[in-house]
Amino acid sequence: MKHMGTIKFEGNCLFCDVAAGKKEEKIVYEDENFVAFEDANPSAPVHLLIIPRRHVGLSGDAAAKGEILPMVFGIAREIAKKMGVEGSYKLLVNAGHSATVSPDHVHVHLIGGWKSPTEVRHI
Repeated sequence: MKHMGTIKFEGNCLFCDVAAGKKEEKIVYEDENFVAFEDANPSAPVHLLIIPRRHVGLSGDAAAKGEILPMVFGIAREIAKKMGVEGSYKLLVNAGHSATVSPDHVHVHLIGGWKSPTEVRHI
């Protein structure tokens, strides 16, 4: 078993296991290419992770990331509307291993749901 920050997982990639349905998470969106689920340690009333189903590492394959990220931004708008935060939300993309303790799998945080700007916690 590998340890990465507070995340424990077996095998190569925790997020690949989520995308394949091998690890149970509260899924809020899925299609043939992406899955969105609730963050285990939320920093906002709505804190979701949007991941591609296929594995794309954080520091590799720039072409794949260039293809995936524009699609994520479109999906994020749809998810934000579904979650009732379309008027105010943040998207956070971690790039590289020093920026995250998460698995080596491209992912985007969708964060929102604050009632006022004074409630926003910095991430």
